[in-house]
Amino acid sequence: MALRGWLVLAMALMATPAAGCGVATDCVVGDRTYRIAVPDGAGPFGAILYLHGYQGSAAAVMGASELRAVADTLGVALIAPKSADAGWLIRNAPRRALADSAIELDGIDAMLADAAERFDIDPGRVLVAGFSGGGMMTWTLACRRADRFIGFVPIAGTFWAPLPKDCDGAPANILHVHGTADAVVPLAGRPIADTRQGDVHETLAMFRQALGAGPPMPVDGPDGLDCEGSLTERGGRLLLCLHGGGHDVRASWVAWAWHAFGGD
Repeated sequence: MALRGWLVLAMALMATPAAGCGVATDCVVGDRTYRIAVPDGAGPFGAILYLHGYQGSAAAVMGASELRAVADTLGVALIAPKSADAGWLIRNAPRRALADSAIELDGIDAMLADAAERFDIDPGRVLVAGFSGGGMMTWTLACRRADRFIGFVPIAGTFWAPLPKDCDGAPANILHVHGTADAVVPLAGRPIADTRQGDVHETLAMFRQALGAGPPMPVDGPDGLDCEGSLTERGGRLLLCLHGGGHDVRASWVAWAWHAFGGD
C-alpha cells in the first residue's frame, strides 16, 4: 500500500471510537477511566450511567449480564465510570476528611463529555443509577448535578453524614430502593471508621422539602416492591421503594425508572 493509503487508514482507525476502548478496554480521560457498551445503530444514544459499589470496577459492571441486557433492550448505552479510589471520594467518606466531592464530580463531568464526543451519547437522556457506595455517589450527583440527568436511582446507599446543606438544586426525579433487612447500609445508617452513613428517611425528607413534594402516597412500583411517592412542584417524582431483603440490587429496577422518568 502506498504511503498515502497507510496514512488514510491510520487516521480512520484513530477516529473510530470503538477501536480505542469500550466493553473490554478502558476509555482513558486524564487520570480517570470508564467503560462503555454502545447499542447497534446510529446515535445519538440515551445512556445509563451506572456507578459501582465499594471495591467494584467498570469491568465488573460490564460483566453484569442482567444490567447489560436491560441496556440492550432499552437501546441505550451503558456507561461505567471507575471511582477515583477503591470507593468514591466524596464528602465525609471514611478516613478521607474530604470537605467536598470535587474529585468525583469533576471526573464524572469529564468522562461523560468524553463519551458524548466519542460515542454520540445524548447528554439530555442520561439516567444515573448506583448500588451501595455507587448509590452514595448517585445521591451526590442528585445534589450537585441535578439539572444534567433525567433521573437518579440510588440503591442501598445514601450520603455520608452529616447530610449536605449546599445542594445546587433539587432534581426532578428520584427512585430510592432499599432493603429493610440491609445490614451493610441500614436505612438508619451505621458508623464506619471516623464517620457514619446517613439516614435514608432524613435524606428523603430533605429532598421532599427542597422539591416542594406533597405527602407520600402508596404507588405501584417495580417487581412488587412496597413503594410510596410524591409529585413535586416541578412535575417530577420522588419515590421510595422497600423490599424485605438485605443488601441487594436488581437491574429491572433501573429499567423501570428509565421508563417512569421519561427516558423513552
